[in-house]
Parts: sequence; C-alpha cells; structure tokens
Amino acid sequence: MKKLNIVIERAEGNFSAYVREVDGVAATGKSIDEIKASIMESVDEYKYSCKELGLDVPLALKGDYEFAFELDIQSFLAIYQGIFTKSGLEKLTGINQKQLWHYAKGTSKPRQAQRQKIEGALHRLGNELISLTL
Repeated sequence: MKKLNIVIERAEGNFSAYVREVDGVAATGKSIDEIKASIMESVDEYKYSCKELGLDVPLALKGDYEFAFELDIQSFLAIYQGIFTKSGLEKLTGINQKQLWHYAKGTSKPRQAQRQKIEGALHRLGNELISLTL
C-alpha cells in the first residue's frame, strides 16, 4: 500500500496541510482532527475534479494508499500543549524547557538531531504505553 505524506504546519490562527506527493491538494483547520478530516476530503475532491474534467488522476492517488501525517516541532508543541508540558518533554527528551519554549514560539528551529531526539522519545513513550495492561 502506498503512503501519502500529509504535512501539517501552523498557520495564522489555524493549521494548514498539503499532500507532499501531489501539487494542488491543501486544506486548513483549527484542530488536528479538523485538519486531518479536511485534507482527506480535499484528496477525494481533487480525484473527483480530475475525473469530471477528464484529467489524469495523479499516480500517487491511484489504487490503495494510507495517510501518514508529518508535523513540524512548532505545530506538534501547539497541538499537544495541553497534554505534554515543557517539563514533561524535558524529562522525556533531555532537551531543556527554555529551548522547547523557543521551538514552540518559533523563535528557534530545532536541528535534525533535536527533532530525532523528540520523535524518538515520543515513539518510546508510545511503545511503552501500548504494552501496558491496566
């Protein structure tokens, strides 16, 4: 099954998203759930429009595919600010709270190594939580 990479970024007062593999498919939304639903709807509308206009549907949209969502660090921190505190993220990642605050405000962008540190810590936490039974 093919993967469509959906890039979600913070915009003025909301979030925007686009499909990395297909030019012209974009959406906006105020929450992560809204942006996900909106971009999926935009993909369907794009395919429908191609068919209606007699245009070829892009190869990336033919057959079966699944969505993979990509967030930049600033968007991640904004979306999950009520779940992950800077203190908690510092404990998980080893990145100090002041630096995380700069990432959240957009005054500093993390280097690749810092992004990998944050992503790795979140994946470890997710795997740990999945393995729990209560």
